[in-house]
Amino acid sequence: MKATLTALLTAIVLHVAPAHAAPAAGSPLAGHWVLDTNSLLAPPEARPKSVTLDFATAPDGKWTTRVDIVDPSGNKMQGESMLSLDGTPGRATGNYWVDVIAAKMPAPNVLVMQFVYQGIPRSTRVYSVSADGKVLTETEAYFKPDGTPMLRTALFNRDPGHHP
Repeated sequence: MKATLTALLTAIVLHVAPAHAAPAAGSPLAGHWVLDTNSLLAPPEARPKSVTLDFATAPDGKWTTRVDIVDPSGNKMQGESMLSLDGTPGRATGNYWVDVIAAKMPAPNVLVMQFVYQGIPRSTRVYSVSADGKVLTETEAYFKPDGTPMLRTALFNRDPGHHP
């Protein structure tokens, strides 16, 4: 049931996107982003200490993503992927709970990513950049263990001083 609901939600999100993905080159999504932990609704003691996202275009036109997380107890997690932006699933590496991702960029400032771990759908995330290019909004759609659909929003700030 959960897999069916996840597939339905994903189909709805991806159906409203154009058939062809926008090119990643020149996307305002590219850059180093730092989570504003105060944007999370969780109690402060349950929030991660830090989360950073790095988005970039690889020389072959694929989209690269790296996430670094320090959880509330100080444990570090990270994940990386290099994907085509046509929805073709690709591998993710690291110790974050994601091992397969599919992605599309329906507009230069919007990225839709679907996450799977050990064959189980985990979440769909939509990233969008503000008009001034300074704030990245992450909207995560997922299901609670009882099947209740949930949406979570987090805000990331661009780190203009970070150069990979």
